[in-house]
Amino acid sequence: MKLIYNDLGKIMTKCLMIQGTASNAGKSLIVAALCRIYTKRGYKVAPFKSQNMSLNSYTTKENKEIAIAQVLQAKAANIEPTVDMNPILLKPKGESCSQVIIQGEAVGNKDFFRKYDKTKATQKDIDNNLMDDEDYRIMAKEAVIDSLNNLKKDYDMIIMEGAGSPAEINLREGDLANMGAAEIADANVLLVGDIDKGGVFASIAGTFLLLDDADRSRFKGVIINKFRGKQELLCSGIERLEEIIEVPVLGIVPYAENLQLPEEDSASLKEHNWKKEFDANEKHIIIGVLKLPKIANFTDIDPFDAEDDVEIRMIELYDDKEKLKDIDALILPGTRNSTEDMKELEESGMADRIRKLHNNKKIPIIGICGGYQILGNRIYDKNHKESQLDEIEGLGLLDIESEFIREEKIVKQSLATFELGLNDKSDQTYEIFSKINGEEVTGYELHEGTTNLLSANPLFKIKKGMGNNNEGIFDGAYQNNVFGTYFHGIFNNYNLRRELLNHIRKNKGLEIKTSEDPYETSVENSLEKLANIVEEALDMDYIDKLIFDE
Repeated sequence: MKLIYNDLGKIMTKCLMIQGTASNAGKSLIVAALCRIYTKRGYKVAPFKSQNMSLNSYTTKENKEIAIAQVLQAKAANIEPTVDMNPILLKPKGESCSQVIIQGEAVGNKDFFRKYDKTKATQKDIDNNLMDDEDYRIMAKEAVIDSLNNLKKDYDMIIMEGAGSPAEINLREGDLANMGAAEIADANVLLVGDIDKGGVFASIAGTFLLLDDADRSRFKGVIINKFRGKQELLCSGIERLEEIIEVPVLGIVPYAENLQLPEEDSASLKEHNWKKEFDANEKHIIIGVLKLPKIANFTDIDPFDAEDDVEIRMIELYDDKEKLKDIDALILPGTRNSTEDMKELEESGMADRIRKLHNNKKIPIIGICGGYQILGNRIYDKNHKESQLDEIEGLGLLDIESEFIREEKIVKQSLATFELGLNDKSDQTYEIFSKINGEEVTGYELHEGTTNLLSANPLFKIKKGMGNNNEGIFDGAYQNNVFGTYFHGIFNNYNLRRELLNHIRKNKGLEIKTSEDPYETSVENSLEKLANIVEEALDMDYIDKLIFDE
């Protein structure tokens, strides 16, 4: 295998793109696996996804916003995630509209279900900060080219990821997610098909059939993903498929069980393996997680999955009351729209169930970002940044009020210390975290809201970031058994997570844990396991030639 050099003796960055027959076919994890495989071989590797639609996002060290999938892929490559790894991020807001994040910054909103010319804008379009089609295309394409060129300056190899399917021929014109990105990068492409969903041969052959000759010529191989069973059963089908599509099947990747890795979006949330098997009489902790309609950044919950005595229970708004009955803590995660989600909490009856849970069973109730706002008395949105509601009453479990008045979205990596008042020793939150009061916690912020504390106490004192207010003095609030914060990634702080769980363990007569953080170990072990599975399953010699041979 040889690296390619230009006339000046610099290594020429090679690009390989992984596309899928559909969303959630496994593209993200195949990219992560290839990043780890080639990093271990000594190459400088970067992931790249030109356009991502996801509500799970992250703040980079540049204080820019990218999708969480590229953060995992960067971790697989043992590098710091940067904004250039995901230059276009679309965050669905509802009503066919998405917030547009270009190179880490919110620039407006886009309705992808209608053609929009700003010269014909209505007042509603202007109020919604709607982006003109042509302006969006120009800005987005420039960002993709710029970010790709930035990565090429520092890396030997770029493993690219597509979005959705390249066979969405109605979107081919102006496409920047799949073939348009491959064309810009001049990348060879591998197609991933998900056999677990069924119909894998038809989806692969159909994809090739719908591509034009120029696009089809970029496809150099196929990967069959998520297979359970005996591979011999596929042999005749693979032979016929290769005759039809005229490219080789490079391997069959088995379904990787028990990987503890963050998921990208709510589509993957449906099959996220958070279910541990516990015997009927086996004592363990049950963390209830409210599945809000516009749930975002649910990867905040992942660290609990690494705890061997913790069950994570997703609770739908219209679930039976029994789902709440035996939980030991309740988490309200982030949401893209806290006002509308609060409205649906009331309409579903879940709001009253949570209030009764709070009154009758003094378990910890925790809110993160939008979930934190929902815990308060009221949410104000006079400028209709989130919805058409001027204001809405919250759950009333924290004496706080939130409002949307900021002009710019807060995107920060943040640092704070626990700020628990010594006069609150009888408060359950103080009791939970008293051993680590004054310790540092880290997280990242992605919010447009401001929260004012009334009688509730501040949870953290800000050292870096914004927190509740524009002054950047405090973040979060606590009151009795309820607390909340704008910090995403808060449970990645092992001491915080350990003290919360040990409080529950003590009350349930379970063993108190003092060991090292199991989550970081589990993610690293999962990446290694994934890379080994993929490397063994695929024809890596063939892939090497695609990347390195001229």
